[in-house]
Amino acid sequence: MEVGLFPLGIVLLPTERVPLHIFEPRYRELIAECIAEELEFGLVFADENGVRELGTLARVDEVLEQFDDGRMNIVVEGGERFQVERLTHGRSFMTADVAPVDDDDEEPAPRAIARAAASFRALAAAAEAEAGELDEESEQLSFRLAAQVELAPESKQELLELRSEQRRLELVAELLDGVRAVLIATRELGERAKKNGSRLS
Repeated sequence: MEVGLFPLGIVLLPTERVPLHIFEPRYRELIAECIAEELEFGLVFADENGVRELGTLARVDEVLEQFDDGRMNIVVEGGERFQVERLTHGRSFMTADVAPVDDDDEEPAPRAIARAAASFRALAAAAEAEAGELDEESEQLSFRLAAQVELAPESKQELLELRSEQRRLELVAELLDGVRAVLIATRELGERAKKNGSRLS
């Protein structure tokens, strides 16, 4: 399957929804074509180390705003993962033949599911946010949990490249626990600063 590629400094996980501002002419062309023909495009992570070969198919879920000069604000949703097999040519934007990326057939252990869900609920409680209903039996729970939290692109790319839901759940639990620890430490530091400030005044 040939798709248009959109290299960005972010990683889009399956099930994740993210807003994008489209301004470069070549990507305005790509996104306009995807909207008109209801096509998906490939979002791939790009940084100083280059463009990754494993990315996520994205579909335009919502057009928030369109400007007279062709720029637009959209929301995209992550679908299936893909591997770039070879770059193709002939368009103003990057294109490639891609193949779907599947997980190994193993089922994750119940303890891995429970631990990742518990880490997510603990983070939500620490952030004083509503965790909502968690369907712990949903496919690719790891992606669903990680998609709801701000994580570093490198960590998200590592998740994307793992072929085992078991290993992804274990990594998600570690990442969520790390975010929670930073959140708690930052809050405690802020409270300590307030107390010190009140002593000085």
